[in-house]
Amino acid sequence: MSEPKLPPHVVVVRGAPSDEELAALTAVLSARAAARRATDTTRATEPVSGWRDRARNLRTQVPTRPGPGAWRLSTR
Repeated sequence: MSEPKLPPHVVVVRGAPSDEELAALTAVLSARAAARRATDTTRATEPVSGWRDRARNLRTQVPTRPGPGAWRLSTR
């Protein structure tokens, strides 16, 4: 079975660059992406704000009860 064809990451829209020029461009883009990943570690260690925490909308104190209008109480 043949592998599915993936779209290219870089597309040349004008001109005819040589293989060496494309290799240089790929090396530069890869280095910039690696540098950005290395300096972007602060985002993973920041605490989540209480306003942005979606878990606070879940009911954990009082269990839900089935019945008419119970869906209204699901977020309280």
